[in-house]
Amino acid sequence: MSAGPGGPEVRLVSRVILLDPEDRILLLHGFEPADPSDHWWFTPGGGLEEGESREEAALRELAEETGITRVELGPVLWRRYCAFPFDGRRWEQDEWYFLARTDQTATVMGGLTELERRSVAGARWWTSEELSAARETVYPTRLAELLRTLLVEGPPDVPVVLAPEIV
Repeated sequence: MSAGPGGPEVRLVSRVILLDPEDRILLLHGFEPADPSDHWWFTPGGGLEEGESREEAALRELAEETGITRVELGPVLWRRYCAFPFDGRRWEQDEWYFLARTDQTATVMGGLTELERRSVAGARWWTSEELSAARETVYPTRLAELLRTLLVEGPPDVPVVLAPEIV
């Protein structure tokens, strides 16, 4: 953890842009525990544990949240600061998004934390076209555009710093 722009602790997070052999992206379906009608889609990932690298956290979180372990972890694509209310508290996060590839498409959510069990409804593989046409909330908010660019141009030479998202 480190200090954020307003001084509070910022949670260090690794997220995974997981693509299958057909270039579909895996997203998790989350919701506010106190209000299941408030829902969204997001990339797998979570906070670093003590002594863990960003890469180690990305692979551990992916395995815990999806059961997917046959992964080729690639470079960091994007970095972003975000802040949002969730489960009765304010979260501030410094997120790194890693590119990853897998041929393992079946998901098993056996390693979810207690909070994740109360706030994750499932997982789905999305094509770039489906994501672009989605009317649902997706985080990061520009994910459809970012994925299209990634699939056309490949990974950036250095991580792209995305605009902060503050809710």
